[in-house]
Amino acid sequence: MNGMISMAYLFSAVMFILSLGGLSSHETARRGNIYGMVGMAVAIIATIAAIVSGAYWMVALAMVVGAVIGLSLARRVEMTQMPQLVALLHSFVGLAAVLIGWGGFLDPRVQLTGAEHIVHNTEIYLGVFIGAITLTGSLVAFGKLQGLVSSRPLTLPARHWLNLLALVATVVLGALFVPADLSAGTVTNLLIMTGIALLLGIHLIAAIGGADMPVVISMLNSYSGWAAAATGFMLGNDLLIVVGALVGSSGAILSYIMCRGMNRSFVSVILGGFGSDGSAEVEGDIDGEVRETSIDELADDLKAADSIVITPGFGMAVAHAQQAVSDITDKLRKAGKTVRFGIHPVAGRLPGHMNVLLAEANVPYDIVLEMDEINGDFPDTDLVLVIGANDTVNPDAVEKPGSPIAGMPVLEVWKAGKVVVLKRSMASGYAGVANPLFYKENARMLFGDAKDSLQAVLGKLTG
Repeated sequence: MNGMISMAYLFSAVMFILSLGGLSSHETARRGNIYGMVGMAVAIIATIAAIVSGAYWMVALAMVVGAVIGLSLARRVEMTQMPQLVALLHSFVGLAAVLIGWGGFLDPRVQLTGAEHIVHNTEIYLGVFIGAITLTGSLVAFGKLQGLVSSRPLTLPARHWLNLLALVATVVLGALFVPADLSAGTVTNLLIMTGIALLLGIHLIAAIGGADMPVVISMLNSYSGWAAAATGFMLGNDLLIVVGALVGSSGAILSYIMCRGMNRSFVSVILGGFGSDGSAEVEGDIDGEVRETSIDELADDLKAADSIVITPGFGMAVAHAQQAVSDITDKLRKAGKTVRFGIHPVAGRLPGHMNVLLAEANVPYDIVLEMDEINGDFPDTDLVLVIGANDTVNPDAVEKPGSPIAGMPVLEVWKAGKVVVLKRSMASGYAGVANPLFYKENARMLFGDAKDSLQAVLGKLTG
């Protein structure tokens, strides 16, 4: 029986690796999801089969409750709320790691000595520590994304020294906890460390500004992976160790890629906004005149243009405008025009957010290009449609060294012949800085709901 379970775990691990590989491109993403679902189904069946206590009814009850909650959330949550949902799910992983760690520590059946005792306590200590940080950090991230907590960074006096003091105290308590047997003092040490880790998770994420939240989400994804791996060690579950390591390492790599895409220091974000005083969250004034356009003018511009690039942002997701964008794209391509999409690495609130929305609306994969692939083509582009994007098309990133977003790679849409920006208002983006693109000579603003505006434009093109 044990051999069969081990083989099932190995099969699931291979499926998860293939799933990650499949999710690396549009063409294979659906297949990657299928691999992941098959791997998880096999893993659940194997885990249930490994239960020796016979308390299957408890497992069934937990699965029913979890399934009901999961299905309810999946049916109600909009794509614009996915970052909040992901942050909340990360907190569940952290909570599970903390509870399992404490359960393993207090389990009277565990009687270990020597090196086994040291290893067991180390696993418990690290699992509880990482899990507690993931739990509260994810809840703070959820609060910021949901608007329940201010998106501005919390800048306490000597905050970096407070973080360092918390880490030193954690190491000291760990040195006391790991070699000791179960006693009132040992329980107290683990309890104090849990409290410190919970507070550290709150402080680390609260100190990070709203502009960096996409990086924070992927970073918390990495934390949840390492928490799961630590839980795997505590439970002696090889598959959980493998899966946790896959999630942890892939989340860390993604965080690094996103930090590069936003010109942020990876180490700074991990340390809770190290070196940030919150000044990046200030909107400035720009001298110039905003020129508005109309539905009719935009329709005429699209008819006259031969080369068109569409750069979507979070505003497109909020307006649910992806289907209207797809219909306009199809209409223009049938008219013989070249239409492509430029996607910034951090467009939206999650990596790949825009890609998923466009795929949902059946936009062909081959015309959806990443920033590096499209940036060099803007000088030869007749018209750019900016739909709900802001910070990712801000010229200050490359033209103003003193800007809070200076050095951040952006889509250089202002180099095109004409730029039309669809926005509800002149409000700044998530980084909180004004965008001089809106005031450039070749830029026009079309205010209003993007979905309504684009559907009206489609009507003009059809008519």
